[in-house]
Amino acid sequence: MRHRSWLRDVFEYWIALAILISLAYTPLSVSNSLARFYTRLLDLAMPRLRRVAFRNLQMALPDLKPLERSEIVDGVFGSIARLLVTFARFPKINRGNVKRWICYEGYEHFEQAQRRGKGVLFATAHLGNWEFSAFAHALLSAPMHVVVRPLDNPHLDALVARRRTLSGNRLIEKKDFARGILQALKANEAVGILIDQNASMDNGVFVDFFGIPACASTGLARLAAHSDATVIPGFALWSRSERRFVLRFYPPVEITGDIHRDTARLQAVLETVILQYPDQWLWIHRRWKTQSPDAPPLYD
Repeated sequence: MRHRSWLRDVFEYWIALAILISLAYTPLSVSNSLARFYTRLLDLAMPRLRRVAFRNLQMALPDLKPLERSEIVDGVFGSIARLLVTFARFPKINRGNVKRWICYEGYEHFEQAQRRGKGVLFATAHLGNWEFSAFAHALLSAPMHVVVRPLDNPHLDALVARRRTLSGNRLIEKKDFARGILQALKANEAVGILIDQNASMDNGVFVDFFGIPACASTGLARLAAHSDATVIPGFALWSRSERRFVLRFYPPVEITGDIHRDTARLQAVLETVILQYPDQWLWIHRRWKTQSPDAPPLYD
């Protein structure tokens, strides 16, 4: 791991804290404008993010016109801005006011899974407001477990962890995730796992994703097959008509025990939802970075 300076870690922490404070203690309309300003600065300061997004869209949705791709990328930064506003206001969001921010759709799938008694694996992604989905579910229903990768900056990691657990959720670090997940599932609890990130060839398999071979982690499929837990795709999606998020649970994904087939099925469900909300997925991530050794690189 590359060495990080103490000064850099502290500087990043105070910048992040200042941003959160500015978004938490201003009127909501001002907070929304500030968040869009911050994400615009991010866009300008890190132009590679937009380049990656355009490359991804060029590969995944080749029929789009350049203007349409630009609008989607702009929407991605707008989606991040909405996430920042809610994350900054986590300390103010509680059981009494959470429904102003979010509502359920498809909650019956979760209820049926709980009655089955084998635990629930939420297959989620960097789509919509992934931070708020778990936070709100704890307030609206019951606390759950969330699989996370610790941030490189320990000060930021502690800040983010405190906010993620304010509603009662518990964090499971990836380095020891299997044991913690299986224990939670045995107790018929819910666990959220992100399934949309690029995986290494050591812990992933290549499946079709937008018509392109993508290396996807097999972790969720293996855990589901081992535990017989119910797998429910779930995402907190922004509804323009309701002016709030909708925590949408989709019908359970059948798990056959064929790890490659089950992983491909999960990615197919995710692709379908992304196509419905293309400007809410994190296209700035190099999703197709891992390729077979004989394949040319897809990114500069």
